[in-house]
Amino acid sequence: MSIPTARLSGYYFFYFATLGAFLPYWNLYLKHNGFSAVQIGEFSALIVATRIISPNLVGYIADHTGKNMPIIRITSLYTVLIFAYFLFPQDYMQLVLITTGFGLFWNASLPQFEAVTLYHLKNQTHRYSQIRLWGSVGFVIAVMGFGRFLDHYPITQLPMIIIVLLIGSWLTTLVTPEAKAIKHSDTNIGLRHILKQPAVLAFLAVNALLQISHGPYYVFYSIYLNDNHYSSTITGCLWALGVGAEIVLFMTMQRLLKHFSLRILLLMSLLLATLRWLIIAWCVNSLSALFMAQLLHAASFGSTHVIAISLVHKYFGQQHQGKGQALYSSVSFGVGGTVGSLYSGHYWNILGPQLIYTIAAVCCIIAFIVTYLWLERENNGTLS
Repeated sequence: MSIPTARLSGYYFFYFATLGAFLPYWNLYLKHNGFSAVQIGEFSALIVATRIISPNLVGYIADHTGKNMPIIRITSLYTVLIFAYFLFPQDYMQLVLITTGFGLFWNASLPQFEAVTLYHLKNQTHRYSQIRLWGSVGFVIAVMGFGRFLDHYPITQLPMIIIVLLIGSWLTTLVTPEAKAIKHSDTNIGLRHILKQPAVLAFLAVNALLQISHGPYYVFYSIYLNDNHYSSTITGCLWALGVGAEIVLFMTMQRLLKHFSLRILLLMSLLLATLRWLIIAWCVNSLSALFMAQLLHAASFGSTHVIAISLVHKYFGQQHQGKGQALYSSVSFGVGGTVGSLYSGHYWNILGPQLIYTIAAVCCIIAFIVTYLWLERENNGTLS
């Protein structure tokens, strides 16, 4: 059976195009509607907190039923229907409920689609980055397009644009075929046994710390630039530049893996992530410095994500792949993202942006130490 590359790539394109319209601009939309920095941080935390619950629940169901794609189609449809409520004026508590519902369904689908992609690739997992890069392409198109759009039209149009992209994501799930895990005759390894391995615990801790460090970036980067008098077009271009660097990384990752182990790549990426947050913290008045910091997105997210997907595939095997992808999403983007969103929201005005981003850099240094001490050395550069 051939790999449905175009359909898999299409889902990533629309999913991350939605993220490209949502992530840089949604908090500007909330600020436009009169919400405070603390409230904005709480809304962001709600969305990422749902990653703690929904991916694990859906991953458990998917691994036990083997019906990944029907589950993805249902969660994608409900994501569209719930987000449609944002078209109407809402007070704080109503927005809390809608945000929670949206986050539960939106965050449930991607980890399972990652599992489906790996099931389709079978022993060709080195091709993952070539498919996933189309998500980055979608993000770049959305973030640059909407950045220019905002220089001419009101930000109140944002919810409708996101709905159109969510519908595109749902439609691609309807044409993507199901894929089954390869059955092996080996003795089954229990999930609890996997989670007791020090390398697995270190892997989860490192990714949680990494996402804590990304919290101020995802929640306040656009507001930070706006407060320092950068236009929406420049803001969009900087976001797009980061993801453009990520695309180049995805295209070259296969070659890097031939020369460096996953562990060495992760250590280098964490050091570069540290540098990125320090530049954003202390060099915001220099556009060229911000340009350099955005290029480092290839390290702080691009390479670390490919490494994480590879390690999940290695540690959890075919039997627990859905649960493994869900656990990675929940612990890193869920727990880590929630902590990052909350601390940055509550302390943004108290400590100031410079110290907030410096704390992000410290998180990456701690992650580097954990990786160096506890992540196993025997990883080779393969994706299998």
